[in-house]
Amino acid sequence: MKRLILIRHAKSSWSSGASSDKTRPLNERGNLAAGKVGGWLGANGYVPDEVISSSATRCAETWAGIAASLPSDVSPHFEDSLYMATDDQMLSILQSASGNTVALLGHNPGTAEFARNLRRDPPPHHESFDKYPSGAVTVYEFKADNWSDVQMGTGKFIAYKAPREL
Repeated sequence: MKRLILIRHAKSSWSSGASSDKTRPLNERGNLAAGKVGGWLGANGYVPDEVISSSATRCAETWAGIAASLPSDVSPHFEDSLYMATDDQMLSILQSASGNTVALLGHNPGTAEFARNLRRDPPPHHESFDKYPSGAVTVYEFKADNWSDVQMGTGKFIAYKAPREL
């Protein structure tokens, strides 16, 4: 069995003076949210043994905030192709993973589409799931021995949280 922790980056700063969209950092609210998400993941035993993240600054900072609250120290693999990736591109990247529990950090709209299209069963009603707000996280499990066997519509929904709920 494989487990995916799908994370959208936390709230970023539009007024930071960053030289490009890709280098926008988290704002204060985003930094707080990342820590809360990490605390929730750790408290529920959702700890990755592999992390694949967009190379955007806000994704790197989101992972740093999450990781600070987890009991393990997993170094992320930064993937340029996750920056603004589509759901199909995200699936392709996930299919190359090697861990048993993989955290994948990305951006909308691709992350929201990926979250919707991965599941074989709808999550319990949650008004923010389809929008997949900043910092949102969904946990899925797959009956697969290898990530290369994972396809859209095969994920079992386990949990979903948005930072404002934490």
